[in-house]
Amino acid sequence: MNHNLPEIPFVHKSRSFSFYAVLLFVVLPLWSITPLSWSLLLYTLYNPLFLRHTSFFLVALSEALFSVYHLSLVRSVSGLPNNPPRNLVELQAGFLRVLRTGLADLSIDEESLNVDRPGSPAEQLVQLQPDDPRAIDFRECMRAWFRRMTWSSITKQDFYAYLYWAFYNSPLPATHLIPDHHRDVLDDAIRQIENRAGITLPDGPSSGVSPILLTIDKLNVTSRPFLWYALVFVTNRVFRFWLARVHSVRFGCYQGLEYCIRIPESWDPLHGRRPVVLFHGLGIGLMQYKLLIYDLLRNLSDRPILIPLQPNISQNIFHSRFLKPMDRREMTACLSGLLRELHWVSSSEDRTSTTQYSPSQGIVMLSHSNGSFLHAWFLKAHPEMVVRSCFVDPVTFCCWEGDMCYNFLYSRCSTGLDLLMRYFIGTELGIANTIQRHFDWSSNSLWFEEIPNARDPKRTLVVLGGKDAILNADRIRRYLSSHGVRKGICFDPNGSHGQPFVAGGPAHSVIMSWLKLA
Repeated sequence: MNHNLPEIPFVHKSRSFSFYAVLLFVVLPLWSITPLSWSLLLYTLYNPLFLRHTSFFLVALSEALFSVYHLSLVRSVSGLPNNPPRNLVELQAGFLRVLRTGLADLSIDEESLNVDRPGSPAEQLVQLQPDDPRAIDFRECMRAWFRRMTWSSITKQDFYAYLYWAFYNSPLPATHLIPDHHRDVLDDAIRQIENRAGITLPDGPSSGVSPILLTIDKLNVTSRPFLWYALVFVTNRVFRFWLARVHSVRFGCYQGLEYCIRIPESWDPLHGRRPVVLFHGLGIGLMQYKLLIYDLLRNLSDRPILIPLQPNISQNIFHSRFLKPMDRREMTACLSGLLRELHWVSSSEDRTSTTQYSPSQGIVMLSHSNGSFLHAWFLKAHPEMVVRSCFVDPVTFCCWEGDMCYNFLYSRCSTGLDLLMRYFIGTELGIANTIQRHFDWSSNSLWFEEIPNARDPKRTLVVLGGKDAILNADRIRRYLSSHGVRKGICFDPNGSHGQPFVAGGPAHSVIMSWLKLA
């Protein structure tokens, strides 16, 4: 390994032709609708005769009024998050897990798949040498949290700011205002980092490095017109109507958790095939997953399919919970309650009753991208309910390393695809609020030990793309492989984010074949 790797300055890619094409012909025309509407209203004040063009005036007026409403929503969530205090003991345990990850010398050869190996959490955190490959790798991956700056430019003060956010979800106070018990926690973490990195962090003030403090950094939101939200709303409504009319899909709500569900008439929980639960990712809701949902309904017609709806990441600005996403406890409580009510899983009351339940009872859980966070929450809370798990483009693995946050929100866009994801997804108000004000790195991180039957390829499948622009697929593959997960990883070297659901691709075939085994 190159000993100087953490000291090599990060070079941003030059912007491609596609970046400027998307900027000029897609992003700017849509974004400019709002300022043009305001200009039209101002022109009407100068020339009242324009009021004769009633339709144009009403469109401009609606866009202007909506821009004021949108701005008020942005301001309402732009401050520091008002979330409940986190469990410090749990956070410290998670941080220690981060430091221990990659310490164990675990072989990834095929013969070791069935060996019961403890993995990194059992390793002792000791002082590493600067040239130790494990220390070099740690320094290289950790600098993603500092915007890819060289390791030598990161001071102890910079790490204090990062750690204070990680533990207390707050900006670092002035030195004399830091409580003594907080200072003790920070100093202990700094010593552990220096041992793991093999290098002592330099003292002194910050050198200008800005660590990524995801939930307290300035909210990065780009405005978009009412026309866009209306278009998303209408297309999703039309798709919902089509699902209900053609595929007998029902829409319901259980204690605040909205969902869509299809249960075949001939299916019963005692003898039927296991139900599939799908957690979708960021975007425009069900419409974005139209092809996948159609594939599931067609290819898995003999079993139920449940999709929890997430208006906060679906650009449903008209929904009451658009800016109030469910947290880990609320989501897992609602979903587990719904599954029990559907008799897809058994409860303690069921086991003491005379009702018969299948010994193979349980669900198959499929998640994509941001949906893997909810998948992780449910596995942590109710691993006994999930018989099989499929993670597609999972951001829940290795999210503690910072690549996902940097690539999705902080990196410089260089291609048209980068700009499309940043404008239409990353900087949309509901999505930005969910990620930048409600992100909990400890809850969102899924560790190998928390995956039931992780080494069994029939029970666990992880689908990765080598050209994924958001997550670091190679590091996720390496992390899982080092713990004996080999046959359960579908790695497409040329796959990009979201591509596994494109029909005809190798990953798509693997996913559908795996689901049919349930």
